[in-house]
Amino acid sequence: MAKDRSEPELDRELSDLPPELRWREWMRRIEAVLFASASPVPREDLARVVGQGVSVDLLVEDLSANLEGRAFEIARVAGGWMFRTRAAYAPAIRAAADVGDQLLDLSGFDVAVLAAIAYNQPITRDGLKDIFGKEISRDLIGRLHERELIGTGPRAPRRGAPYTFVTTTQFLVAFGLASLRDLPDREQLEDAGFSDMSK
Repeated sequence: MAKDRSEPELDRELSDLPPELRWREWMRRIEAVLFASASPVPREDLARVVGQGVSVDLLVEDLSANLEGRAFEIARVAGGWMFRTRAAYAPAIRAAADVGDQLLDLSGFDVAVLAAIAYNQPITRDGLKDIFGKEISRDLIGRLHERELIGTGPRAPRRGAPYTFVTTTQFLVAFGLASLRDLPDREQLEDAGFSDMSK
């Protein structure tokens, strides 16, 4: 006879605990979920481990406050939250840890093409050619796709129905953006030395 592997139901309400301990336990649950996840965890998923009507945003805010002074923080990216090492510790990590496959290693032109896709998506290779005044290689598109920074969008509604390109959730995660609305405005990009990336 097979052993019953069903987990006991999670007590979300924790009504047997005093309010302060209940809040602390909900914070620990959120911390555990974020720690265990390799990708951003949306609010709806975090709400599954806390009481009915409890503010996930306030719990995350309190947990973030508890992490002040630590080497890592909670970042709001791609519509959810995840743990991230604070930027100040990047040199130490690169010096001591094998993070080679996590580095983006993009050239300035790669970043410019990625920005053009982000600001003009969905966009075809012809659309990118119009922006940059030259053909964008399939190799460059392939590198961005391989790093999961871009994906294939809907086919363009014109003769030949070429593929379009769009940014991905991994793009948001890699650049620490909660959504595409958090992209810097185009003037900031121009001030940073990027040429016009819009049509």
